[in-house]
Amino acid sequence: MTYERCGHVTGPFLHGTAAVLDVGDHLAPGHRSHFQDRALRHVYFTTLVSTAAWGAQLAAALRDVPGPGRIYVVEPQGPFEDDPNVTDKRFPGNPTRSYRTHHPLRVVDELRDWERHPPEAVEQMLTSLARLREQGLDVVED
Repeated sequence: MTYERCGHVTGPFLHGTAAVLDVGDHLAPGHRSHFQDRALRHVYFTTLVSTAAWGAQLAAALRDVPGPGRIYVVEPQGPFEDDPNVTDKRFPGNPTRSYRTHHPLRVVDELRDWERHPPEAVEQMLTSLARLREQGLDVVED
């Protein structure tokens, strides 16, 4: 998936986060990452609830926000591409349906009824992320 060839991908598009947003708000590049202490040049999203749930639950845990985080239904405001952080490095073929864009995402709704990953799975993922960070391998290609 490239910026030039993304038109065939259909939503709904989802973004998992710890942020509290309203319908009509825009998620734009340049904001601080939930996963690293730096601003990102892209905004990340998916078409799968389970992938968005990881984003929401990990962001909430990493930011020490009560609850599981939030999942928003979003509308990309420009072209997008596969997220190389998962597609090229971990899951060739993009089974997580993960994408990124330089353009804003407009919030069109909040998904309120979604299945959370079990607490033990979230803890395992947080432990894995901490291990990668200690080894200097928690690189986000942005």
